[in-house]
Amino acid sequence: MQSGMMWRLVSCVVCVFLGWQLGSVWAGAAGAAEPQDQVQIQVLFRPEECSRKSKKGDLINAHYDGFLEKDGSQFYCSRSDKQGHPQWFVLGVGQVIRGLDVGMMDMCAGEKRKVTVPSELAFGPTGKGPVPPNATVVFEVEVLSVSRGPRSMEAFGQIDLDKDRSLTKAEVKEYLKLEYEKGGKPRDEPFYEKILADIFWKSDQDRDGQISAKEYNIYERDEL
Repeated sequence: MQSGMMWRLVSCVVCVFLGWQLGSVWAGAAGAAEPQDQVQIQVLFRPEECSRKSKKGDLINAHYDGFLEKDGSQFYCSRSDKQGHPQWFVLGVGQVIRGLDVGMMDMCAGEKRKVTVPSELAFGPTGKGPVPPNATVVFEVEVLSVSRGPRSMEAFGQIDLDKDRSLTKAEVKEYLKLEYEKGGKPRDEPFYEKILADIFWKSDQDRDGQISAKEYNIYERDEL
């Protein structure tokens, strides 16, 4: 897939679908307002040349392994989960656990880090899946690319064909079809219907059959 097509697809996925294809580890508990001193960062490798360091609002592509600090057991590996694809996410807006939002700031493409995250900035008192309650977790992360993140409301305007500040299934479907066709990879109707069902289940919070500007805007309350 060419880089232009990849960017369009990622913008679509990240902005509109609110984490539609992100891995299960990207949902976590909220942490303290200023948790920098609670997250331990060890740089394992940093390239000599670094044209851009990650900051809030950047689009990140990364591989990561998650371990329990207590016994070193692994609970997640992006290289073996979901066909081994690296994960795309926007940094600093809550698409990853709070500790990773902090621990992956100022990273270069190609950089590797070990990030130790306390429970309150990870999965909290309830835990998640194989992560038990109140567990400190350790991530080994490798950033593959750092690029300017999409502005959600700009993409919203492109999808909102009738400019009524809400997105219908027909509008989202039309946008999806155009993006895939631009990349020379049109899909069949069942493919789009499955995606639409997932998008609206996760994004249409009031279940009125439309995605409002407020429901769509993943940057609400975040200043980029």
